[in-house]
Formats: sequence, structure tokens, C-alpha cells
Amino acid sequence: MTAVEIIDEIRHLAPGEKKQVVQFIRTLDEALSLTGLELTKLAGELAGETDSRKARGLKAEIASGFYGKA
Repeated sequence: MTAVEIIDEIRHLAPGEKKQVVQFIRTLDEALSLTGLELTKLAGELAGETDSRKARGLKAEIASGFYGKA
């Protein structure tokens, strides 16, 4: 099943069931994101990193922690 199909299915749910889906997504989003303190720690590590490969890894970790993991 694709994301488009899932979204279409959600559109056809009863209001109460849609609310459950939204609550689940919010919980999922919180679980995938990093806290402000975690992001700050990573940013500090990035600022002091001289190895470009490690810096790219830290940037990716910060982005996924801020926007959520795909």
C-alpha cells in the first residue's frame, strides 16, 4: 500500500477514527524528533568537527532530529 492510498483511506474514515490517526501521528512524530537539548549538543559537536565526513553525518542527524526521520 502506498502513502497516497493510505491518505485516501484516512480521508474516508469516520471523524472519531480520523482523530485516532492524528493522535497516533503526533505520538510518532514526537518519538522521531530530538529534544532541543539533543539538537544543541549535536550542533556543538558539529561546530567543533574538522572531519568533513563526520560533519556530514552530524548535519544529517540534526536534520532528521529536527524534521523527523523519514
